[in-house]
Amino acid sequence: MSEKTRYTDEELEEFKQIIEKKLGTAQEDLRFYKAQLTERSQNADSKLKGLDDGTGTAEGERLSNLASRQEKYIKHLENALIRIENKVYGICRVSGKLINKERLKIVPHATLSIEAKESQK
Repeated sequence: MSEKTRYTDEELEEFKQIIEKKLGTAQEDLRFYKAQLTERSQNADSKLKGLDDGTGTAEGERLSNLASRQEKYIKHLENALIRIENKVYGICRVSGKLINKERLKIVPHATLSIEAKESQK
């Protein structure tokens, strides 16, 4: 019996649902971070408070970093959906073998198997 080279359409659909759920949550989080940043930039009191103790600037940078990371995560999830549509989802880009299903359920945007990821370190 030959080794499975790709996930079935049913499995791809299961992964798609997982990714779409994570994508929705990630987009909500990003909207929250951006709203916080907008509120901070429009609120004069937060600017004055920030001058007093420096926490305002640090908090603004923290929110900006969180938003940036969330945007990257969303892009990775969107790319995973494209791989599902192209039926190449779950295939390690180094070894060409299937990435473990449990890994993909936890990190659905993974493009490397655990072995490939560890060999890169």
